[in-house]
Amino acid sequence: MSGVGESVLHVGGASPYDVVVGRGIADRLPGVLGDDVQRVAFLHAAELTELAEPVLTVLRERYDVLALGLPSGEETKAAEVAFQCWEALGDAGFTRSDAVVTFGGGATTDLGGFVAATWLRGVRVVHVPTTLLAMVDAAVGGKTGINTGAGKNLVGSFHEPAGVLVDLDTLLTLPREELVAGMGEVVKCGFIADPVILDLVESDPVAATDPHGAVLPELVERAIRVKIDVVVADLKETGGASGHPGREVLNYGHTMAHAIERAEHYRVRHGEAVAIGCCYVAELARLTGHLDDATADRHAAAFGAVGLPTSYSGAGFDDLHAAMRVDKKARGNTLRFIVLDHIARPVVLAGPSEEHLRAAYDVMAGGAR
Repeated sequence: MSGVGESVLHVGGASPYDVVVGRGIADRLPGVLGDDVQRVAFLHAAELTELAEPVLTVLRERYDVLALGLPSGEETKAAEVAFQCWEALGDAGFTRSDAVVTFGGGATTDLGGFVAATWLRGVRVVHVPTTLLAMVDAAVGGKTGINTGAGKNLVGSFHEPAGVLVDLDTLLTLPREELVAGMGEVVKCGFIADPVILDLVESDPVAATDPHGAVLPELVERAIRVKIDVVVADLKETGGASGHPGREVLNYGHTMAHAIERAEHYRVRHGEAVAIGCCYVAELARLTGHLDDATADRHAAAFGAVGLPTSYSGAGFDDLHAAMRVDKKARGNTLRFIVLDHIARPVVLAGPSEEHLRAAYDVMAGGAR
């Protein structure tokens, strides 16, 4: 702890940085950016202009600031948006010693990180996530990406930030449905690595989603620690030790989640799709003999407790199956899923039968086991 209500979580590795979790911490930005930076590109979700003012005020006292408003949601993760940012950086004369600051949700973080990774082959970036989803997922770990017509996050690079500032006060401004959606990634972390997260959520779901209370900050920190531990051990998703799937474990539930997002033209929130995807893969694990009934059933109970969806029938199996085949985790024609043998015991399930995939879909779509 570095102060009252403030924590500093260190991310080790080849390019170490800190994740600062606290309230009203915008004044930390200059210290993270450093003295050599002259220009800062402030990439923010356009609808957050008013919320961003305190951060912009801090930046403008020290730097020449180029503020670039971005489209909402997944619309920002497009090649044309990245191109517009590159053009703006070029017009403003940004050099390798300048920096990017992102301010917004996961899509803003992904796009802004990608712009920073690709401008002059990489400039400094600091993330200021404003949604629960971005705090526990997109802002930490160095993954950047944009979408294509073929699928989500298929174009991107690894580019670790110089730092991450998690201002919990921004959660007070978040619409309720966005806060709940962010819990999809939090609960996922409970299943793959930290059962205390599940205990906290299940014992008091109301407190778990209260941005004014003490439980949600603990959940945020725990989920961030899960991600830090994973990415430090396996930054570029090359595999973990002793049979652990490595960074791939963070994609628990994501193969089906990304297929659902694509089928819904990204109108479904990512955390909602993750919750459904985790329930799907829990059923798949049950069917393939990996997971016991109680732990499989616990998925729907835990995600449902905080108001997340646990079933989906908006697209047919064949369409979702085709979408899953272009998932980043697929190898050739072989689908790969992260499944659990038990809580916090993830393994890779490669090439499950279509019979099992379809049977799990039938349960996800509301059918009986």
